[in-house]
This record gives sequence, C-alpha cells and structure tokens, in this order.
Amino acid sequence: MSSLPVCQTLLLELHNGVLHITLNRPENRNAMSLQMVAELRSVLAAVRNDRAVRALVIGGAGGHFCSGGDIKDMASARAQGATAYREMNRAFGALLEETQHAPQVVITVLQGAVLGGGFGLACVSDIALADHQAQFGLPETSLGLLPAQIAPFVVQRIGLTQTRRLALTAARFDGTHARRMGLVHFVEHDPQALAERLDEVLAHVLCCAPGANAMTKKLLLAGAVQPSDELLDQAAEWFSEAVIGEEGVEGTMAFVQKRKPGWAL
Repeated sequence: MSSLPVCQTLLLELHNGVLHITLNRPENRNAMSLQMVAELRSVLAAVRNDRAVRALVIGGAGGHFCSGGDIKDMASARAQGATAYREMNRAFGALLEETQHAPQVVITVLQGAVLGGGFGLACVSDIALADHQAQFGLPETSLGLLPAQIAPFVVQRIGLTQTRRLALTAARFDGTHARRMGLVHFVEHDPQALAERLDEVLAHVLCCAPGANAMTKKLLLAGAVQPSDELLDQAAEWFSEAVIGEEGVEGTMAFVQKRKPGWAL
C-alpha cells in the first residue's frame, strides 16, 4: 500500500480501495492555491502504481467543490512578473493531465461552486456526480483572463460549440444543465441521495478488475484527441500576458475590491 503524503490543503481517507480526496480550504470555497495543486499532484504520484487503490473520489469541504484559482496567489506572483504566472498556470495544466491519465477511476462529487479550475477538474474525471443546485461556470474572461489550461479539456468534455458559449459569456448554470450538456453523469437533489449514488457507482467500479480498468482508460484516452504539451505551454504564455496586462490587472483588482471591472456594463 502506498504511503500518502502529508497535506495541509487536502483531507485524505483511504477505505476499501477507495481514496477520498477532499479539497479543504472552505474559508474561500476551496480555491485552488499553488499549494493545493502541488499536494494534489503529489497524491496522484503516490498512488499511480498502486493497484490496491482502485478509485479516487474528489470532493470539497464546506458545501463547495472548488471556486477556481486563488486570486491571492496571482496577486502575490505579480511582483515576479510573467514567468511566475506562466509557471503557476502551467502547473495547473499538469495537474489536469495527471488527473486525466490516472490509472484509477476518478470520480468527482460536485456541490456549490464548480468554477474555473474546479470546472476543469470536473472535466477530467471519469464519472461526475452533481448536486442539482451546484453552480458551474468559466468566469476567467469576466476577470480579464483566459481559461488557458482548462479550455482544451472542456472542449474535449462537452464540445467546441458549448465551450465557446460558456467561455465567452462567463455564464453560470446548475447541475441539471450540466447533465444535459454531458458534463456530469448523475444529478441528485440532496446530500443523502448524492452519497447513495456515490456508493452505487463505487460498487460498480469495484466489480471491475483494476488492471483492466487502467488499461481500458488508457485505450479510451488514446482514441481521443489529447491536449498537447505545446498547446498548454502556449496557453500558459498567453495567460501570463493576460494577468499582467491592463484587463488582467483591472479584473483581478475588481474581484479583490468586490466591484465591477471597468468594462462591465
């Protein structure tokens, strides 16, 4: 059995071959900090070759999944310039790739805010369960930014035409809408029903041989068009330029100051 890393932003519970990973920054709706990204990647690395870990269940503490990237991290990186933003953004893309290709079955349990990076994490899960009132969205352009690392995975999940609409309007939508567009597989109306659905899904997963599941997942992903390293590297470059540009500065400052950005009508 793998030795799991000690984490400050995650709660880890391994039970009957299922590793439950809870994003645990409830004070800011589990915003994805650099530390959280690093800890998630370390957990994925620790269990990658452990066939005793059959499934990974990712959820969030405090009634929310993940509200996106941590704006405070972006503010602290500002003094370091474009290189820091590029590396920060690209690290999240690496997390998405590593989650997508984890040999275990990855299940996301989506409640409350499922925004930006949280939306991207949902898109790389094998099976997604959502509360009907969960709030999904890609708010990056409303902050003067780009969904740089997320976009290719969203396109892969729900298609180009839906992604264009969502990314270019920063529109919010609920769990029922998410199921209609194929983002999630199951929608439930209360926490008890969500927990029961998770138990049902896990029972089916655990009926399957772990090695066969791992290779089947690899086969299925190989048959789909994959976001390339080159594209994600370019996207990180564009993201860093956006963050330090006029719109990025205005959008992130407006968010921190709880006001509308200058371009908002």
